Amino acid sequence: MKTNTGVIRIGVGGWTYEPWRGTFYPEDLTQNRELEYASQHLTSIEINGTYYGPQKPATFAKWREQTPGDFIFSVKAPRYAMNRSVLAEAGSTIERFIDGGVLELRDKLGPINWQCEPTKHFEPADFEAFLKLLPSKANGQTLRHVVEVRHPSFRNANFIELLRVHGVAAAIAGDSIHPQIPDVTAPFVYVRIMGTTKKEKLGYSNDALNLWSSRAQSWAQGDLPKDLSYVATSTSDGKQRDVYLYVIGGHKVHNPTAAMSLLKRLA
Repeated sequence: MKTNTGVIRIGVGGWTYEPWRGTFYPEDLTQNRELEYASQHLTSIEINGTYYGPQKPATFAKWREQTPGDFIFSVKAPRYAMNRSVLAEAGSTIERFIDGGVLELRDKLGPINWQCEPTKHFEPADFEAFLKLLPSKANGQTLRHVVEVRHPSFRNANFIELLRVHGVAAAIAGDSIHPQIPDVTAPFVYVRIMGTTKKEKLGYSNDALNLWSSRAQSWAQGDLPKDLSYVATSTSDGKQRDVYLYVIGGHKVHNPTAAMSLLKRLA
C-alpha cells in the first residue's frame, strides 16, 4: 500500500494451496478465480512455481490480466540457476529465465528472488561473478534482484558491500532458522517472515504484527529498525524505499490472515 514515503506491499507465497479453500477462499470460489480473489485482498504475491520449472509466456500474461492494476508479483528464479557449486556458471540459465516469458508481467513484475541452498557458502569471487550476470534491464524493462542466502557465512561485511555495489537486496529472513541479514543494500527492501503459528488466530500475536508493520514503515521512510542485528552498519542513508513483505512458511493456513492483518495496520 502507499505511504507518504515508499510503497509497502504485503502478500504470501503462491496462491494455490488446498487448506486455504474454505479458510481464506470462500468455499464456492472456483480454483481458476483464486488468484483474482487473493489479489483483491493482498497487494503482492511471490510466485513460487517458477522455482521448480518454466512457465509459458501466455501464463504470465494471464496472471497479469487477472490482477488489479497496482498489484505486483515477485518471482522466484529457477533452482537450476542456484543449485550449483559455481554460481558464475549460471549465465545461460539466467538468460533463458529472463527471456522465457517473465517479462510478460510487464509493470507488475517486482523483484526476482534468487534463492541459494542452505549449504551454499559465501565465496566472494564466485558470488561477485554471479551478481555481474544479473541484468539491470531487459527489453527496456528495469529489473530488481534479491538474493536469499541461508548459510551463516553470508553474514559478512564483504557480502554486504558486493550487494551495494550491484544494487541487489538480501532477503531478510524473519522468525526463522535462517541467518537474518537486515542490512539495506538496494533501492528496495525484501522481507520473508516465517513465524506464523496455529495457536494465534491471526497467525502472529498482535505484538508481533505491530512490530513487523513498524519495521516496514521504518524502511519505507528511509530509517532502519533499531532492534535488528546488522552485519556491516546500522546507519540509515535516509532514502525512501519500497518494501515487499511476504508471510511464508510457519503455519501456512494462517499466512493470508497474517498478511491481511499487516495491511490493516498499515492502512
